[in-house]
Parts: sequence; structure tokens; C-alpha cells
Amino acid sequence: MSWIKTAFSELVGLFVEDGSLALAILIWLALTGFVVARFDGLSQWQGVILFAGLALILIENTWRRARAGRTS
Repeated sequence: MSWIKTAFSELVGLFVEDGSLALAILIWLALTGFVVARFDGLSQWQGVILFAGLALILIENTWRRARAGRTS
């Protein structure tokens, strides 16, 4: 039974290495979808808003990892 747990853990690890990054992306996707659905004027900017937020999340995560790597 432990091999199933190990296999599942490895499978999840393939897609989600950094839990905080994955959580931030999911929150941004939900927030963007909610806000764009509420305000009709934003629908033409949906792609730009989504990209900008995801890019900022990636940059912040990269900086945080780089700082953690220097101190270790």
C-alpha cells in the first residue's frame, strides 16, 4: 500500500514542485475569472491581465528562490 502513496506523491511532484507557486497561480486564475466576469469592460483585457499577474507571480517566486539559495 505504501507504493501507491509513493507513486501518487511522485506524480504530484512532477506537476507541483512548489506549493506556494501553484497556490498563487490558482488564486490568481480564480480572482481574474471572478473580476473579469463582474466587469464587462475588462473582458477585452482579460488575456493581458491574466498574463501580467502570472508573470509577476513567476518573477516573485524566482526572486524568493534565488534569495533562499544564496542564504543556504
